[in-house]
Amino acid sequence: MAITLVNPAGLPAPDVYHQVSVATGSRQVFVAGQVAVDAAGEKVGVGDFAAQVAQAYRNVGTALAEVGASFADVATMTVFVVDWTLDKMPAFLDGVARASAELGVTPAAPASLIGVSVLFDPDFLVEVQATAVLD
Repeated sequence: MAITLVNPAGLPAPDVYHQVSVATGSRQVFVAGQVAVDAAGEKVGVGDFAAQVAQAYRNVGTALAEVGASFADVATMTVFVVDWTLDKMPAFLDGVARASAELGVTPAAPASLIGVSVLFDPDFLVEVQATAVLD
């Protein structure tokens, strides 16, 4: 594997991501921001934050698989959430858990969750980007 995930001593060890990733591979994969659409481009989970999180993560998984990668190869992720407040965390974690169960892996790379006022379409509540490194 080209990615080693680390939680250094002296920093918190969150359950849902690691603080550091070390990439030793040479091939980089950049996944564009994924939103809650299916393969036909139809919106999924309009108004359902957890469903949208799950679909966005599924879409990242699909994009990675197309180039021979998986969440195990992800070095970093950025998650954009519309009108983020801490009370949305349980639904966010539920969505990640749904996708993790379906994909058979828990995304745990270093991640940033950024609150935004709106995405490109007001029906979308979350967008997920990823960068992976392959041997």
